[in-house]
Amino acid sequence: MATNNRRMSGKKGAQVGSGGQRRKGLEGKGPTPPAEMRKGHKKNRIAGAKAKQTARRPAPRGRGGRSSSELVVGRNPVVEALREGVPATTLYVQQFIDNDERVREALQLAADRGGINLMEAPRPELDRMTNGLNHQGLVLQVPPYEYAHPEDLANAAYDAGEDPLIVALDGVTDPRNLGAVVRSVSAFGGHGVVVPERRAAGMTAGAWKTSAGTAARTPVARATNLTRALEAYRKQGIAVVGLAADGEAEIGELQALEGPVVIVVGSEGKGLSRLVGETCDFRVRIPMPGGAESLNAGVAAGVVLYEAARRRG
Repeated sequence: MATNNRRMSGKKGAQVGSGGQRRKGLEGKGPTPPAEMRKGHKKNRIAGAKAKQTARRPAPRGRGGRSSSELVVGRNPVVEALREGVPATTLYVQQFIDNDERVREALQLAADRGGINLMEAPRPELDRMTNGLNHQGLVLQVPPYEYAHPEDLANAAYDAGEDPLIVALDGVTDPRNLGAVVRSVSAFGGHGVVVPERRAAGMTAGAWKTSAGTAARTPVARATNLTRALEAYRKQGIAVVGLAADGEAEIGELQALEGPVVIVVGSEGKGLSRLVGETCDFRVRIPMPGGAESLNAGVAAGVVLYEAARRRG
């Protein structure tokens, strides 16, 4: 009976310490991830199903065609792309990623914008998607850009009761130059940009960022053959003006800028190609008293667009 009393005693013996686990459990673990990122949550399953459907769905083709989708890789590039409003369909986040401020900002920006699927993926899958690039656990999928047709740019101007003011790029391969031209066209009331389908910069994430958001309202058209597209503009009564260092006149002397016009800008090193140069109605130069040999496409287009806008105003 004495033994039973000892067993039933409420007196506690020595307690084993928690090793700090209870104290650690009280510490903050950062903001709660969005529902789309919480495994097992209904929104996580829906986001996963949508991403799979998007991957299987064939992309429709517009009159100007579509580019291929693009991946922005790495924490800083992903955050910058989201800040600049680059279109995106899915943000892939590595499972068990170190949750630093860039990761938190990327998740917050994607959630605030809406329409971006948030997907967790194991590191091997992200390695495969990026061909082994240093993705740092963040990958942003940029959807294909839907190009306009060159005819659409002129038609939109006429529908608005305005003379077309269009820039065509010949041999410009740097997406940042394309983005800068798009920004200038938007700033000076132009109606769009035409780029060749081959050997030319396209509307990548880099071009979107340089355009500072103006690409959302300034169409970019893609021409299968730039020379034929320029000839079609000429048949509509639109003057084709090519920029060349050895142009016969200066831009300040050209009255064609006051009416419907396509300004053709070549690459910084090679200038206009032979066939494109022969298609132009006028070849003009930008006076440069400082003695510079050439300007990059973005700067050159901005100078001529300003002169055209000044005359029209």
